[in-house]
Formats: sequence, structure tokens, C-alpha cells
Amino acid sequence: MMSNRRSFLKKALASSSFLLPAGMMPAFGQSQYRNTNEKFKPLILSTWDHGMPANDKAWEVLMETGDLVSAVEEGVMVTELDMDNLSVGLQGLPDREGIPTLDASIMKGDGSCGSVAFVRQVRHPISLARKVMEETPHVMLAGEGARQFAIAQGFPMEEEVLSPKAEEAYQKWKVESKYKPIINIENHDTIGMIALGADGKLAGSCTTSGLAFKMHGRVGDSPIIGAGLYVDDEVGAATATGLGESIIRICGSFLIVELMRQGRTPQEACEEAVRRLVAKNEKDIKDIQAGFLAINKDGEYGAYAVQKGFTYAMHHTGGNALLNAGYKF
Repeated sequence: MMSNRRSFLKKALASSSFLLPAGMMPAFGQSQYRNTNEKFKPLILSTWDHGMPANDKAWEVLMETGDLVSAVEEGVMVTELDMDNLSVGLQGLPDREGIPTLDASIMKGDGSCGSVAFVRQVRHPISLARKVMEETPHVMLAGEGARQFAIAQGFPMEEEVLSPKAEEAYQKWKVESKYKPIINIENHDTIGMIALGADGKLAGSCTTSGLAFKMHGRVGDSPIIGAGLYVDDEVGAATATGLGESIIRICGSFLIVELMRQGRTPQEACEEAVRRLVAKNEKDIKDIQAGFLAINKDGEYGAYAVQKGFTYAMHHTGGNALLNAGYKF
């Protein structure tokens, strides 16, 4: 059965009009503005430098199984396990009580979705979010309820101990205990991933340990469907990264998908979302970083951020690349 699936995928890709030789892949760091007329199927995008290994895993899963949801799940699981990453997973920077709490969401283009918020001791919150989507009548579970659901589903409960890097950072922070996010550092650098299959179906995932040294109980945009992630097979998909409060205020990912529904390109939609975010947060905008990624159902894509420094990873049949997004400031 698996060999038949692989054979089908290879034939589908070989006949695709979007197949490009590796030499046509954009160079590292190239501006995304030339991408507005490019179209790729399949296509995987994810946020920040850590999107590169995540995309590689997602692509591998997609090529092996044809399962787009498993691809976006297993792709970001790589980042959830990356001990060098202090913004995703249990090794991430804790809240001001010294406790790592996690948020995640996953969504299919047919509207199916699941998320978990303020969850503790779960190594892979993205997998727990998928269980919420597939095994419950709900969309979101939070806090102790999410943890109890994880136990019921057979998830091992991890010891609540900070990673060495997180412990060192937390002890330094406690000297003054001041809360002031700094843009473009591992403080609010979620991984969001969106993917388009060869069949035109879409899926996305988003996972984070949230703002470093946040108030205990704080939840960001990542687990909120329509804020950190939104996917619609009729239109496209979008995901967000950065200061969650600013993204929630404009329902950023839903906004981008609706702008694409109205005829905007993914690039135009991302830029408009940034304009609206800036308008809602003008007083503090110098201290805010937020970035958006989008794909439409035709395989066009776009990226844009509030401030310089937002990178994103792309993977399609021609290869992979890490790109710099455009920015307003």
C-alpha cells in the first residue's frame, strides 16, 4: 500500500506544472517580493531560521505518506525538541514563576481544528492539539484540563525542570524581574507552518512556549484559531509570529485569509495585515515585532513583518531556502 502511495506521489509531482529544477530555487536571503508571481505545489512555509529543519521533516513526511496534517505536525515537533531553541517546547524560557507553559494549534482546510493553551509537562503540545481536533467535540483545551486530557490520551508527563539555558536566563532575569520584550530575540519566536499539497488541500500548525517571563496564565496568539493560524481550502492559509497580543487584536491570520478571499495576493494580504497591526499599536510599535506568512490555493505565497529581521523557510519540489521577509520599519 505504501509503495503505491509513493508511486502516486512521484507521478503527481513529475506531471506538476510547478516542478522546478534546483537551480531555479531563490538564493538565501533573497527578498520575497519576486515571489508574488511564483506558484508551487506542494509548498511548505514556516517561520524563522528554525523553520529549515522543521520544513525538511515535514517534506519528508509528505513525500512518504501524502498526509499533509501529519507533515505539519511532525515538522514542528522537530522544533519542540530542539534544546537550542528557547521559544518553543518545554526547554523554552519560562513564565515569571519559573514554569514553562506551552500553546499550540493545528488546522485543516476543511475547518477542522484543535488547540491547547497554558499546558504544562507535555513534550509535544502540537500532537495534543491534534488529539483535541480528532478525539473531542471541542476546539480548545486549556491548563489543567488540557494536562488531564493528555494523561488520558497516554502522553507521558515530563518532569517540570528548566533546561540549562532556560535556567540560566531565568536566574539572570530574576535579578531585576523586569518585563520588557525585545524584538527579534528568542522571546516570542513561535514556529508557525503552513502547507499546500499537490492536490490543493491545505493544513497548518503553530507551537510556542510563549513570551519569556510572562504572567503565569498568559496565552498568546498561537493557540487561537484565526489569530496565530487559519486555514481554508477554498482560499489559502496564514500563520503569524511575534508579539501575540498585537496579533490577537487584529485576528491576523483570519484577516489575511479573508483579504485573499477578496482577491489580494498573499503578499498584499500580509502587508495589509501589518498596516492594520501598526495602526492598532502605534504607541508601542517600536517595541513590537510581528510577522506573517501566507499561501493561497494556487500556490502563491507572501511574507511581511513589522520590523526588519523576520526570516522564513520555504520548501518545494525545487529545494529549500531561508529568506528574509519584507518589513515596514
